[in-house]
Amino acid sequence: MSKTSTTPIRIGIVGHGNLGRGVEVAVAHNPDLRTVAIFTRRDPAGLRPQVAATPVHRIDELPAFAGKVDVLVLCGGSKDDLPVQSPELAARFNIVDSFDTHARIPEHFAAVDRAARAGGTTALISAGWDPGLFSINRVMGEAVLADGATYTFWGKGVSQGHSDALRRVPGVAAAVQYTVPVDSAVQEARSGTRAELTTRQKHTRECYVVLAPGADAQAVREAIVTMPNYFADYDSTVHFVDADELARDHARMPHGGFVIRSGNTSDAARQVIEYRLQLDSNPEFTASVLVAYARAVHRLHAMGERGARTVFDVPPGLLSPRSAEELRRDYL
Repeated sequence: MSKTSTTPIRIGIVGHGNLGRGVEVAVAHNPDLRTVAIFTRRDPAGLRPQVAATPVHRIDELPAFAGKVDVLVLCGGSKDDLPVQSPELAARFNIVDSFDTHARIPEHFAAVDRAARAGGTTALISAGWDPGLFSINRVMGEAVLADGATYTFWGKGVSQGHSDALRRVPGVAAAVQYTVPVDSAVQEARSGTRAELTTRQKHTRECYVVLAPGADAQAVREAIVTMPNYFADYDSTVHFVDADELARDHARMPHGGFVIRSGNTSDAARQVIEYRLQLDSNPEFTASVLVAYARAVHRLHAMGERGARTVFDVPPGLLSPRSAEELRRDYL
């Protein structure tokens, strides 16, 4: 049976920052999907959708949309928004989120799983490119090259999650954070020597911060460089800039990175697997991944799957708008 349907999958977008706007654009590129509404904490009258006809509602109106939305795509931040929103909304809706605080994924999964099972819904957490596509490539690399070592490098680029964490520091009016791979560490990983590289050896973090009026720069710097799960384990540099410089020089949101697995299939045969992303727009690409997984979540729910899932649990064919027959014929 074909997976394609004449009835578009109804998508709700929760949050309308860079990621939410990217989801709007991604849905518009997929004829089998349709944005039902955008839900925001802001005044809906002041929000301008990317697609002009898209309805905008306050987030507290969401309960009235039960049964009218097939999948909610949650576009809030991982530090404060998603730990609350994902379990709360998974109790009533199928959801996809992009929770990216790696150290807290197990507890986030458990909270969302409890809510989704109680509500009879399907919830996919931590979609995107890392966690997400990079996670899949780490698992694939290790499965194929059992005797080896895996390395992940991010950047150079703007991290949405880390930038969001910066903006939530008291005294910060605006901020952007760049993750920068250390070139010598990348070459070491590609060499196949299996060097043991620490977190601090692999990346640096560059923070560009606009201070709020009256803020103590030293206190802000200290709060940033000691922040657990975000900056404490890296050599992090904080640059204080004015709002004009931030807007002029740091408005674009490029990103990318590598997953490298080097190993041996025999003593004489060294093998290297490398997966690379080079992105002009981090939020638009992340949004495109979320939208593909929203399609998969809708299908999983229709198949009777309930509870939380991750990218490891989703067959690749469920991400495609094409039928299983088409995939076998044209892509296998």
